[in-house]
Amino acid sequence: MADRYGADVLANDPHRSRQVRSTEQPAEMGLVVEDPQSGYVGAIVGIEGGRVELEDRRGGRRVFPLGPGFLFEGRPVILTAPRRSAPVGSQRTKSGSVKVTDARARVALASRIYVEGRHDAELVEQVWGDDLRVEGVVVEHLGGVDDLVDIVSSFRPGPGRRLGVLVDHLVARSKEARIAEAVRRGPGGEHTLVVGHPYVDIWQAVKPGRLGLPAWPDVPRSVEWKHGICAALGWPHRNQADIARAWQRIRSSVRDWTDLEPALIGRVEELIDFVTQPA
Repeated sequence: MADRYGADVLANDPHRSRQVRSTEQPAEMGLVVEDPQSGYVGAIVGIEGGRVELEDRRGGRRVFPLGPGFLFEGRPVILTAPRRSAPVGSQRTKSGSVKVTDARARVALASRIYVEGRHDAELVEQVWGDDLRVEGVVVEHLGGVDDLVDIVSSFRPGPGRRLGVLVDHLVARSKEARIAEAVRRGPGGEHTLVVGHPYVDIWQAVKPGRLGLPAWPDVPRSVEWKHGICAALGWPHRNQADIARAWQRIRSSVRDWTDLEPALIGRVEELIDFVTQPA
C-alpha cells in the first residue's frame, strides 16, 4: 500500500513559525544598520568592548551592544565583532595596520604633527610609530597650546606643508576650543587641522581596565590632575620623578591600539591622513 502521508507527517506543519531567522553579520565600519526597537538607523563609526556606535544622517550618535536585534538591508542580523584577517605571513603594527617590512627609509615630510606634551608624543610613538616612519611623519611636542596661534604662524603651513595638532580636553566652550577656532581663522588655518580628545590628560585615553580600574578617579579642579590621580590610586606623587614613574606604569600597560579609547584613536588617524595627503 502506498504511504499517502509521506515520510514525515510534520514536515509541513502549518503551526510552525515562519519568522525569518537572524544571520550573523560582522560589524564593519560604515555598515548601515537599524535598531528596530527604537527605529534608529545609522552607520557604524565605532566598535569596541562589545559595543557598536552608530551615527545617523544628521550626525547624532548612539551606542548599542553587539548581538542580535538589528536589521541590515531589511534582514534580521546578529552583529558580531569584525573579522580581522591579515594576508598570510603578514604582521600587524600596534596601530592595527599591516606592517611594512621592506620599505626604504624616507626623508621626513615638510608636514608635521604637534601634540601638547611629552607623554602625548610617547604614546603616539608607541602605538603609531611604525606607520609614522613609513609615511615620513615627524611628531613634536609643544609643552602646551596657549601660544598655538603664534606657533602655527611661525610654522607657515601651506600646500605640501600641512600641520596637524592634537589637543587635550578639546570640548565645547573650553579654552582649547577657542584656541582651535582662532587657529582655523588665522594665517595658515586652511592648511592646519586642530583636533582633540575630551580627556583632561592623555593618561585618560588609556582604558582604565588595563590598570584594573573600573574608571579613572575624579579629581577636583583645585587639584593638579596628575597628582590627584596618583593620590587617588595610592601611588607616590611627591615630585616629578614620581609622576614620570606613574606614567611609565600606565604606558607599559598599553599593548596596542585596542588598549586606547576610540576618542583618541580616531583623532590620531585623522591627523596622519591629513598631513600625508598629496600636495
